[in-house]
Amino acid sequence: MSTNPRRRDFLAAATAAVGVGSALAYPANETINIGCIGTGGRCRRLMGTLKGLPGVRITAVCDIWEESLDQAKELAGPEAFASKDYHELLARSDVDAVLIGAPDHWHVPMTIDACESGKDVYVEKPLTHDLGEGESVIRAQDENRRIVQVGTQQRSMPQFVRAREILRAGKLGSVHKVHLTWNRNRTSAPSRSSDVDPASLDWNSFLGNAPDQPFDAYRFRNWRWFWDFGGGILTDLMVHWIDAVNWMLDLPDPAMATTIGDTFAADQWETPDTIQTLMRYPDREVQIYFEGTFINQRNKAMVEIMGTEGTMYLDRGRYEIHPEPRSSLEAEVFSPGTGERGADFDVDGETPHLQNWIDAIRTRDKPNCPAEEGVRACVSAHLANLAFRTGQVARLDDFKAGGLSA
Repeated sequence: MSTNPRRRDFLAAATAAVGVGSALAYPANETINIGCIGTGGRCRRLMGTLKGLPGVRITAVCDIWEESLDQAKELAGPEAFASKDYHELLARSDVDAVLIGAPDHWHVPMTIDACESGKDVYVEKPLTHDLGEGESVIRAQDENRRIVQVGTQQRSMPQFVRAREILRAGKLGSVHKVHLTWNRNRTSAPSRSSDVDPASLDWNSFLGNAPDQPFDAYRFRNWRWFWDFGGGILTDLMVHWIDAVNWMLDLPDPAMATTIGDTFAADQWETPDTIQTLMRYPDREVQIYFEGTFINQRNKAMVEIMGTEGTMYLDRGRYEIHPEPRSSLEAEVFSPGTGERGADFDVDGETPHLQNWIDAIRTRDKPNCPAEEGVRACVSAHLANLAFRTGQVARLDDFKAGGLSA
C-alpha cells in the first residue's frame, strides 16, 4: 500500500481513464462497481452489508496481507480483481467507488488518491491520523467533486436522527454539559494472534508514512494501540460519539482539552487502556467529558446530553429523555430496534449509512458524513491525545500557531 515513484504517472493515467472531476449522477438502474481496500475484518463486515444493497457489485479487492486478501476474494466472488497494490485497483475502469478499511494512518493518503483518480469513497473512521491532515483531504474531496462518506454510522441511525430534531428544537433547554463513555472489559480476553508469517505480507507497504521499523506481528495485528498507526481509545471509539454530538449540537472544534490516561492491563500497548478527557467549548459554554476503559464495562458506550430542562441518553439501541425536576419536558424512550427499554442491542447503522453513500453517489448530493465532518470529529480526538502525550492542557490555537506537538 505504499506510495511509490509511479504515483504521478498512475494518477495521470487514472484521470484520463475515468474523468476526474465528473459530477454526473448514476441512473437508478445502473450498477455501481465498488473496490475494497484494506480488507481486514472490519472491511469484510462492510463488504457483507454492501453485497445486500441493490445496484451494487464488488469488482475488486486489495490488501497487503495474503490472508485478508484471500478472504476478501472469497467474499467478493471469483470474478473480482485482486491485488496487493491499491494503485492498481484505483486505475481500473470497472471500479466506480472504493471502500477503505485500511489502518488509520492510510485513510487520508488513500482517500486523496481515490478522489484524484475519480473514485467516490467510503472511508472508515477516524478519517485523519493527525491534526495536520484535515485540509488536504477536504480539498481533494472538493476539488475533484467526489462523494466521501466517513464511517461514523450514528448519523444514519433513526434514534440519533430523531434526537437531533429534539435538540435542535431546544426541548432540553440550554445544554452546557455532555458525558460520553466507551467502556469495555477485555482483561480476560485473549489478544489477537501475533502468529503472522512475515513472508505473507508487504511490511513496507503496511508502514507507509510511518517511521521505518522492523516487522512486528503484534503491532501488525493490533495497530490501533500504537501511535504510528492509530490513536487508541480516543480515535477508535470516542470519535464515534463526538461526531454524533458535533452533528446534533452543531459544535465548533474544542478550544482546549486535558487528558489523563493509564495502562492497567494491556501492557504491550503504547496507547492507554484507561483514559479520561475533558474538552471545553467556551464560545458555546459547553464542556464535554469522555471516559473510556478496557478493564470494566460499567456504562458501556453511551452519550448523555445534559440540558437545563432535561437529559437525553443515547446509545446504539435507543434514546431516553429524563426531565429535570419541575420541568415541563415529558419523559420518553425511543428504541427503533425492539422497543424494549434497557435492551442490550445495537440498531443496524451500517446498512443505512452505506445506503446513504450509494444514494449520494447516484444523486451527487452530500452524504450524511462528508470529509469535513470526519475531519471535525478527529480534531477533538487528536487534541485530547496531544494533551495526554504532552502532559499539558492542549489548546487548539497553540497547535495552529505551531507550538504544540507530541
